[in-house]
Amino acid sequence: MAGTLPDGNNPNNNRKLLVVGLIIVLLTINGILFYMQHQKTQQVEEKEEIIRVKNSELENQIKVYEALKADFERQSQELQALGLANDSLESRIASINADLTKLQSFRNSSFSLQDQRLFKARAANLENQLRQKNAEIAKLKEDNQVLYGENTQLKTTSTQLSDTLKTLKSTNTTLTEKVALASRLEAENIQVNIINKRGKEKEDNDAEYRAKRVDKIKVSFKLAKNDVAPKEGKEILMRLIEPDGAAVYNLATGSGTFMLDGQETFFTAKRDIVYDNTQQAVSFIYSKGAAYKRGAHTIELYADGVLIGKSSFTLK
Repeated sequence: MAGTLPDGNNPNNNRKLLVVGLIIVLLTINGILFYMQHQKTQQVEEKEEIIRVKNSELENQIKVYEALKADFERQSQELQALGLANDSLESRIASINADLTKLQSFRNSSFSLQDQRLFKARAANLENQLRQKNAEIAKLKEDNQVLYGENTQLKTTSTQLSDTLKTLKSTNTTLTEKVALASRLEAENIQVNIINKRGKEKEDNDAEYRAKRVDKIKVSFKLAKNDVAPKEGKEILMRLIEPDGAAVYNLATGSGTFMLDGQETFFTAKRDIVYDNTQQAVSFIYSKGAAYKRGAHTIELYADGVLIGKSSFTLK
């Protein structure tokens, strides 16, 4: 048939082949692009995973060091409570603080594998030191508890001894007081005589005797037997108390003061004797050097600050 081209030169077939070829090329390019994109995505994910792992490791290390710091601070407080020095622990705590500062700085920079190994090794060493110190503190607490128990026992014993000593002191004081009471001297047969200006003695009950005629007062008595009282020197004091209640007092005639019931008290005259437990006689002859008052007079006798006898007489 005139005008028909051979099959090999058919334009439709050529176009079909061209289209198929283009499709194959496009599919190949898409495949290559897909593969490259997948590889890139995988690399990004791997990098992100590496970063995530490093960040996680960094945060874990920070937590480890924070825990170590807290434990060493606890140990420091426990040692302080035991009254012990803790300079080495303070040094370790300062070192941990420096490590924490360095670790926290890695949040803004690379935390390399070398850094990880370094800080892990240092943390392991610190944990070992922590365990050793915990064992030491536990032993110290145990020893301290034993010492506390022994100290408590010693305090109990000391308190018991103190109570015993107090009881003994109280008993001794009581015995001393009893001995002192038993050893007190006692004036017996106290007699008061009046001596006039001519040297004649009269008893105070002489109704005709008057105050204006009195020159001297004579007080005589005996010291009662007392087997408890020591044989030693004694000072006997006499107080002549006038009707107005005041004691006659004159330094020129030997008067003075002594302590009576915690108060300074005047005495009129004194005698120094050696007590010998023989019912020895003692006497005072006192000259006032001035006119005597009318009325009731009192004589008080003292030895060792204690009243040993008392009498009275009246002048008209």
